[in-house]
Amino acid sequence: MTATSTIILQVQNLVKHFPILGGRVFARSIGAVRAVDGVSFSVHQGETFGLVGESGCGKTTIGRCILQLERPTAGQVVFAGQELTNLTEARLRVIRRKMQVIFQDPYSSLNPRMTVGQMLAEPLQVHGIVPRRAERRQRVAELLADVGLPSALTERYPHELSGGQRQRVGIARALAMQPSFIVCDEPVSALDVSIQAQIMNLLDDLQERYGLTYLFVAHDLSVVRHISDRVAVMYLGKLVELADWRLLYEEPLHPYTKALLAAVPIPDPEVEAHRERIILRGEVPSPSNPPAGCVFHPRCPMAIADCSRIVPEFREVKPGHWAACIRV
Repeated sequence: MTATSTIILQVQNLVKHFPILGGRVFARSIGAVRAVDGVSFSVHQGETFGLVGESGCGKTTIGRCILQLERPTAGQVVFAGQELTNLTEARLRVIRRKMQVIFQDPYSSLNPRMTVGQMLAEPLQVHGIVPRRAERRQRVAELLADVGLPSALTERYPHELSGGQRQRVGIARALAMQPSFIVCDEPVSALDVSIQAQIMNLLDDLQERYGLTYLFVAHDLSVVRHISDRVAVMYLGKLVELADWRLLYEEPLHPYTKALLAAVPIPDPEVEAHRERIILRGEVPSPSNPPAGCVFHPRCPMAIADCSRIVPEFREVKPGHWAACIRV
């Protein structure tokens, strides 16, 4: 589906800090893990917005804060014109029908004590979407058909399914609520490469058929490239670059994005042998004690003295191309 100019989701100055507790008798806060530290972006209706970064950078926490599975420390999350951070659980329950999630691990995200049919029928019954049992059975069969599974699987338990089948069931469960927005939290990272392509194509087809909007969270730039309209790159709780996918891959501005792209293998051995190598020094700093200034400067090959004291503004360097670096 082609993205529209209508903004369905707006995240403004989102902050999520997890307290570090200490004390032998009475627990008290002795610090905080700065998982997300002032992130802002918007998602247009019908687009796939890719969110990329290393493990621990905060990308999954952003998805959970958008869904209000984690309550943000500060900032705003506006979905379809409704501010979510100050809503009660009862109000959120209504809105969550339009906001669903596909989890990373199809092995642990399904209830092992329920059959596939029971898992798909439960939300239809609880939310009163399909109140009659016979109609629910029909709707479950339709959901399975939507994700390429036979209706015979309704009596199967998760342990009787392959990894790809389980993830398809997870996708069908998200579709059951007829959402307009889905957080895809690394939905293919736990699957074999051959199955990854099938799931990516399925997500693409479902988006086209039902007009869905995706926030696609991943650590693999090569995966995000094939599905995203725009891509945002995260490092240590902050956005460092955001652009149209083609612009980001062909003309990256931030040194961290360049390093990530340099790590993606190229099938052509001739090109692979002669392309620029960018090796990052050191390790990712702890989010409980991030560096002063630019959080990337201890590992940055372009860093100068000012980088250790100036926090770079996340600004529009070129039309539609944002970056947080004083060197660009």
